[in-house]
Amino acid sequence: MIKLSLQSLCYRDTFNAGKITMLEIIEKAYELQMDGVDLHFTHFASTDDDYLEEVKRACLKRGLHMCYIGVSNNFGKTGDELREQIDLMKKWTDIAARMGIPMVRAFGSWLPEGESEESAWPRLVASTKEVAGYGQSKGVVVGLHNHNHGCIPATGDQVIRLLDEVDNPYYSHILDTGQYLGSPGVSLGERGKEDAKWNFYGSIETSAPRAVHVRAKIYRIASGEEVWLDYDRIMPILKKVGFNGWMSIVFEGQDELDESAAVPLANRYMRSLLARYEM
Repeated sequence: MIKLSLQSLCYRDTFNAGKITMLEIIEKAYELQMDGVDLHFTHFASTDDDYLEEVKRACLKRGLHMCYIGVSNNFGKTGDELREQIDLMKKWTDIAARMGIPMVRAFGSWLPEGESEESAWPRLVASTKEVAGYGQSKGVVVGLHNHNHGCIPATGDQVIRLLDEVDNPYYSHILDTGQYLGSPGVSLGERGKEDAKWNFYGSIETSAPRAVHVRAKIYRIASGEEVWLDYDRIMPILKKVGFNGWMSIVFEGQDELDESAAVPLANRYMRSLLARYEM
């Protein structure tokens, strides 16, 4: 049975306004009767042992699983800046290991201006191999998060290519339902409108067999149902491949609805989908 987690970025604006802490987000997940949490690295108030233990105990007390730490890296950098990005991933891999969190999220590469995807690709592979190898040494999986805002990998085929070229059992896939090229949520196109030439549902289908975690993106939920993404297409894809990992609710519709109202609606909606599709 798929379990639902709360991505702490669902409260992005509230957090950035200083009106909620990560410990309070954990409490929100408990109040919503969710099963786990995904913790974004910017939401940690400290990396001191006492604070990390406090976060760990808060989740344990509330019966919440800590699914992964989300790190926002960029392996498109070069030179010393690239080394800083690799070290950033290693730092949070160490923290995940200390907390008993099984996975850290990793992006791919944002392309420097004027550089082609093929030129940047070897640098992406080499950096990822180093980070995945480090994760393996610590017993922490590195989860590749597909992304489209000028980032690679941005299609299902690119995700599979990177997974295969890195070829490490501690390098896996976090599938984001709204982050493939062609999605209504992309920045490279008209927001709110699907670009059929990219077939982003096809990208979901391509990479779904390799996914260990799904980020269920929510953009428009005021009606009680997600409007921009067709989950009646997405859920059967996941069911067909036997997906039984964690599924995060990730709300990114702050321009439509306040987070305090949207997150409970998204939770109820995703619960109803899992029940309908017997997942």
